[in-house]
Amino acid sequence: MIQKTLLGLFLVFIFFSCSKQLGQKSLTCSGNNLIFYELADVWDEAMPLGNGMVGNLVWQKDGKLRFSLDRADLWDLRPMQNIDFNKWKFQNVYEHWKAGKYNEVQKVFDVPYDKLPAPSKIPAGALEFDIEELGKIKQVSLDLKSATCVVEWLNGAKLTTFVHAEKPVGWYRFENLPEQINIELISPAYNRENKEGYTSQSRNDLNQLGYEQGEIIKGENSLTYDQKGWGEFAYQIHTSWEATEKELTGCWSVSSENEGWEKTPLASEVVSTEFQRGMDNSLSTHLNWWENYWSKSSVCIPDSLLQKQYYLEMYKFGAAARVDAPPISLQAVWTADHGKLPPWKGDFHHDLNTQLSYWPAYAGNYLNLEEGFLNWLWKYRPAFKKYTKDYFGVEGMNVPGVTTLEGEPMGGWIQYSMGQSVASWLAHHFYLHWKFSMDRDFLKERAYPWIKDVAVFLGQVSVKSEDGTRKLKMSSSPEIYNNSAEAWFAETTNFDLALIRWTYEKATEMAEELGLQEEASQWQGILKEWPELTVDKENGLMFAPGFPYDESHRHFSHLMAYHPLGLLDVANGESDRTIIENTLKNLEKQGSGAWTGYSFSWQGNLYARALDGENAAKVLRIFAECFCLKNSFHVNGDQCKAGHSNFTYRPFTLEGNFAFASGIQEMLIQSHTGVVKLFPAIPEDWNDVSFEQLRTYGAFVISANKANGLVQDVKIVSEKGGLLRMQNPFAGKFEMNKNYQFEGDNIVIEMQEGEVINLKSINL
Repeated sequence: MIQKTLLGLFLVFIFFSCSKQLGQKSLTCSGNNLIFYELADVWDEAMPLGNGMVGNLVWQKDGKLRFSLDRADLWDLRPMQNIDFNKWKFQNVYEHWKAGKYNEVQKVFDVPYDKLPAPSKIPAGALEFDIEELGKIKQVSLDLKSATCVVEWLNGAKLTTFVHAEKPVGWYRFENLPEQINIELISPAYNRENKEGYTSQSRNDLNQLGYEQGEIIKGENSLTYDQKGWGEFAYQIHTSWEATEKELTGCWSVSSENEGWEKTPLASEVVSTEFQRGMDNSLSTHLNWWENYWSKSSVCIPDSLLQKQYYLEMYKFGAAARVDAPPISLQAVWTADHGKLPPWKGDFHHDLNTQLSYWPAYAGNYLNLEEGFLNWLWKYRPAFKKYTKDYFGVEGMNVPGVTTLEGEPMGGWIQYSMGQSVASWLAHHFYLHWKFSMDRDFLKERAYPWIKDVAVFLGQVSVKSEDGTRKLKMSSSPEIYNNSAEAWFAETTNFDLALIRWTYEKATEMAEELGLQEEASQWQGILKEWPELTVDKENGLMFAPGFPYDESHRHFSHLMAYHPLGLLDVANGESDRTIIENTLKNLEKQGSGAWTGYSFSWQGNLYARALDGENAAKVLRIFAECFCLKNSFHVNGDQCKAGHSNFTYRPFTLEGNFAFASGIQEMLIQSHTGVVKLFPAIPEDWNDVSFEQLRTYGAFVISANKANGLVQDVKIVSEKGGLLRMQNPFAGKFEMNKNYQFEGDNIVIEMQEGEVINLKSINL
């Protein structure tokens, strides 16, 4: 039955072959699945399955096939020790810094994060299957379109497994078994010795959490594991299975509970319910979800490496993001299975990581999944306001740069984990959601209230000089100078300044859109009190006044004004273009020795914004080839050891993956200036390239086809109506089923809600 379902899906659902709907020439874009001839023997090279809430890594350990199970809300939420806002506030940090006693600050805020095991994301456990009698493996594959993993053996045995797209369950079916296989449930090493070695960025063993080891109960055809965590937190893993002579079908789930959380069914109850529906019915609804997911947008580019990496990234996005699940953390639903805490505790880093992870949701037309991030931020807005009052002593709202599942601060390098402009960068996502959706209710009820709170905070935390100009008491630029005293600057850095200026500019725009003219005038007035960005005539954007960008560094914090904020853009004229070109040249000059993988992904976006497709494609290739493992996971260090970076370690985090996908989208379509540009930054030899249903500012959904080097067809759907400005993409004459005007080189079209227009080249 399952084979027939997948065969029917293959025949009907031909997502990875680009259609002829738009152009005269079909472009074939196949070969994006992961196919290997043995199971991975380390967890971070496993086949990843997930649905935003639960996840599974399929690999082998000590000769046994292993499912490393995870759930997004498995957290040790004990408060970070030593952070007492009755004793330590931002003002105290400032005074210690000024007095040359910053080492005392580090002991309070930095050391606990490094030394103590919690708070932290924690793993669930694992299922292991004894496959010794099955012999040699023929093939292991991950089919992206159906989100299923299949393992085949030379003797004809076969495993098909998937995590249901919408339910907290996973299924597995073994077929053509020569004899029944043994199943074990493996608990994490919470109260036993960890026999595995050191893994980069994972220094704490799980047994340091101090839990009593949970109990595993074996039934006739079931296994149940109940684990008590810190406080009232507990979780359960359950699996049940049915076996015939040559087949075994099973289902697993992970559940969680904590004081104050909404009550949900135990894993055993979930599995019992799902087993009554059956694996085939579950697979059918699972496939429907993924078919709808892939129908939202597609791209077809002639570079097979970039094409495959793009779809692997968008697959992981579909597996990691949901509207009703926690946001994408450092490893999402694929927490490390190596007896230790996950890299950087698997937490929520808001000084870059969560932000980059959602970049591809906008142009990629996945606003529905991006809403999960915004819903989480909104849910913990009261906690963020309390933190702002407790630590900074002012009104308004800021967000800790490193947080737990419930938005509480975790400490660490406080220049960034408790920085002053964190909520501004998060506000950028509220702004983008509004601009890409044109949802006026969202603007009124969430986007503007969020940015207004941030604007109030920045107004109160800043200081005003006698000449009327504003500055921060001390400022930082992630992650230059790491966590040393020198990482604080006496003048406002370009990082903080760009976010502050952006906040007041967009607060003004939103207030005006809502008819709040008095508030708009207030924000505009404060904006004028902040200085302009600091620019070196030869080398472009600087870290801060007196601090040029003069060393290789992984975080491009100094150029936030250019990307992603768009305060500077090549479309703004010669002055901006010169600053951007000099900044990018200096970035190249300083080299990539101190970069990590996400730096190359981000650089791809930078080049695309500069309309430089050749370099955008080049650096994205470096990322895909040298900073990802064979299963596509981004691991920060240069795995090629080709000199791209001095970092050659391999801690897995996801933001580099998703920034890569955004870079491809930036090459194909841009709208951040208010003018839609099609294929603005593609290499010269990309003669045949197309995309379907990419989204732009103004809630326009656009498909376009370029063949033989010329744009052939464009289709535009307007979800909300309004004026569309699009740079003319045609080399010659074109026809359109709608009246239009020209403003210079821009086609201007007044569209109605729900209207569809088609443009077609007539120089064929």
